[in-house]
Amino acid sequence: MGTASHLLVSMGFFVAFMALCLLPQPAQAVTRHYDFNIKMQNVTRLCHTKSIVTVNGQFPGPRVVAREGDRLLIKVTNHVPNNITIHWHGIRQLRSGWADGPAYITQCPIQTGQSYVYNFTVVGQRGTLFWHAHISWLRSTLYGPLVILPKKNVPYPFEKPYKEVPIIFGEWFNADTEAIISQALQTGGGPNVSDAYTINGLPGPLYNCSAKDTFKLKVKPGKTYMLRMINAALNDELFFSIANHSLTVVDADAIYVKPFETDTILITPGQTTNVLLKTKPNFPGATFLMTARPYVTGQGTFDNSTVAGILEYESPLFQSVISMKKLPLYKPILPALNDTTFATNFSRKLRSLATPQFPANVPQKVDKQFLFTVGLGTNPCDQNQTCQGPNGTKFAASVSNISFVQPTTALLQSHYTGQSSGVYSPDFPINPFHWFNYTGNPPNNTMVGNGTKLMVLPFNTSVELVMQDTGILGAESHPLHLHGFNFFVVGQGFGNYDPNKDPKNFNLVDPVERNTVGVPAGGWVAIRFLADNPGVWFMHCHLEIHTSWGLKMAWLVLDGKLPNQKLLPPPKDLPKC
Repeated sequence: MGTASHLLVSMGFFVAFMALCLLPQPAQAVTRHYDFNIKMQNVTRLCHTKSIVTVNGQFPGPRVVAREGDRLLIKVTNHVPNNITIHWHGIRQLRSGWADGPAYITQCPIQTGQSYVYNFTVVGQRGTLFWHAHISWLRSTLYGPLVILPKKNVPYPFEKPYKEVPIIFGEWFNADTEAIISQALQTGGGPNVSDAYTINGLPGPLYNCSAKDTFKLKVKPGKTYMLRMINAALNDELFFSIANHSLTVVDADAIYVKPFETDTILITPGQTTNVLLKTKPNFPGATFLMTARPYVTGQGTFDNSTVAGILEYESPLFQSVISMKKLPLYKPILPALNDTTFATNFSRKLRSLATPQFPANVPQKVDKQFLFTVGLGTNPCDQNQTCQGPNGTKFAASVSNISFVQPTTALLQSHYTGQSSGVYSPDFPINPFHWFNYTGNPPNNTMVGNGTKLMVLPFNTSVELVMQDTGILGAESHPLHLHGFNFFVVGQGFGNYDPNKDPKNFNLVDPVERNTVGVPAGGWVAIRFLADNPGVWFMHCHLEIHTSWGLKMAWLVLDGKLPNQKLLPPPKDLPKC
């Protein structure tokens, strides 16, 4: 064959190849690689410099972006003295529990000088989640956004935003948070509170020595922006509002919701919310504060301060920089700190889309019903010591009066290897042992039991769980987070749950689907989920102090019969205890 015919054949291949490329391709899931180097970094806020634990020296940490269906391989290497684990908050982790991240639940921590690759696939989720450390209080600085885009060429079920912006709330402590929690656990008292709240790591102009550390959202008139909001604060639920602008809620915990408009949103630690912000059609000749401050229900001390960022419109060409500085600044009005009516009404507005494309698969029949109490209590003080908790005791917290004792071996490992004896017992109670008027006068005895108990579920069990707040040491709202599952919030109310009356009002048509829900102060919430994910799954209060005090437990979902219903084997590099 001569050169010319060679050339013709090559051209033919090239044309055929190009034609193939131009055909609509099926949406290809890809594998995305990230390197997380855990290292110390000096950071200054409020004129106070301290060395904090970070990922790649960034605070907040780097954004992880994936599409629905993608596989993520995230190599975490620990260069700091602390033990480390990372949790991919809200990711279902189907059969990949080894990558879930809570220390001593699904893995032993990554020790200094070691690394571990978190390997998981994003299945059936799209929206905003986040990642954070899941050991002690290290998530105070170790956190960042996890953005899941829809599959290629699949539109949002709402107007396509002009731009998408993560807004992540945190708490800044001038002191070392590890020292704060260690002192609180030693003395038995409440921990010192944060010195500021932050938006994207910045406290903003309402704090001393902080005007230069202000998050600015620069916008154009007449556009729609999607704010991907995340509450990564340690211990506080937050109200958030932007002066003279309303927000449209379109997504909660990476699940689309029926859009609704609101001036203020409430977001608890562990929750994420996507909102659309429509900017004013013309340059408004003003700038606007966006602020967040806590929603408080408990009796303990809290950080009663306000974080602010600035919404700034791009100036028309004729506006000089000097006149921009003189623009009036508007402030939003936030609900009162204890506005439970607002909190209740806001959570009731959240509904699943429940469309053929995005169905709400609420379990209609229930195999197992559980009632768990959640709340505070006390533990006796160590001998010959006085503690700073109520009446000289230590503060404790519990689920169904069992304050969870952290094991020293990972629960999932001990289950998988059949060596659970002495690590945990599989007998978490389905109802509280002692019934009392949970939201009435508290009992005289506030002591809790201690133990490492798991609730065991056969594969594909449909579960209804009612979580009842107790008034022991004061009724309080508790944001409860379940690992490994989304659940449907089918009912909530105040006072004691009534199994005869309350289920009649359950919403089994379009309840919101979440991974973190606030148990109302002095009330109850009912959730349903299908236990279709084998493994050991942590459930805990996302107020970090309550988790430290023991408000946590775990579910063990057994393997199903089919190969695709079994937990995958552990990875070779799984950290050892």
